[in-house]
Amino acid sequence: MRTELVSEPGDPARPNEDFASVGLPASGQGGSLVVLDGVTPPPGDDGCLHSVHWFSAHLGGALTELSVSRRDLTLAEILSRSIRRTSEAHSDTCDLSHPRTPQATVVLARWSADLVEYLVLSDSALLLESPAGEVTPVLDDRLTRVPRASLASDAIADATVRNKEGGFFTAAADPSVAARAVTGTVPRAEVRALAALTDGATRWVEKFGEGDWGGLFTVVRKEGAQSLVDRVRTLERADAEARARLRRSKTHDDATVVFVEW
Repeated sequence: MRTELVSEPGDPARPNEDFASVGLPASGQGGSLVVLDGVTPPPGDDGCLHSVHWFSAHLGGALTELSVSRRDLTLAEILSRSIRRTSEAHSDTCDLSHPRTPQATVVLARWSADLVEYLVLSDSALLLESPAGEVTPVLDDRLTRVPRASLASDAIADATVRNKEGGFFTAAADPSVAARAVTGTVPRAEVRALAALTDGATRWVEKFGEGDWGGLFTVVRKEGAQSLVDRVRTLERADAEARARLRRSKTHDDATVVFVEW
């Protein structure tokens, strides 16, 4: 089995708010991957004493442990329990009802000898490659379907669409959000490789239009995960002037890629 993990902060002066892991049980049977993209809050009070990277580390650690040790649980149940465990770690000191309490997008995949299970919540991505080389993206596209007016400001988004019916969902403090995730299963014989990416890496497709999901997968397979991140960084630097003109949110973003092939 080939596994590869690259995670690079968008700004070297700031902590990386992504989380990534690959779990391979000692039995050699199956495994799991976790990718989280911590949501950077706007300046101001978010009701929490803890940082986004604290939250990502705690939630990611719980997801990694449970996805390997509790094969009797579904991925949605694992996400729900992990959110509850993380919430309990700071509920006594923080206001978890605040709309900007620390939160993250989630990609979770687990495989056995017979089956590949997957879960995606919010705008990170999971790509499945078939033995024939066809690439299928697993996406939660609710954020892209939110009316642009609802995202005109952080305050409007928080009041109307963030973790609300008709809007989009992230893993924050409410375990019930796990039921909102995109989930499914595929026979393992129909999958030969997986790639999980935060939106800092999917920019190659979604923001810059350098190729489709199959092209992105080919870059990761042939050149490595770091090559994809390097390509995105080159595009971001070239795009700096346009970013200022179009008021894009960030020149650079934390970028994470996990690749698994069997």
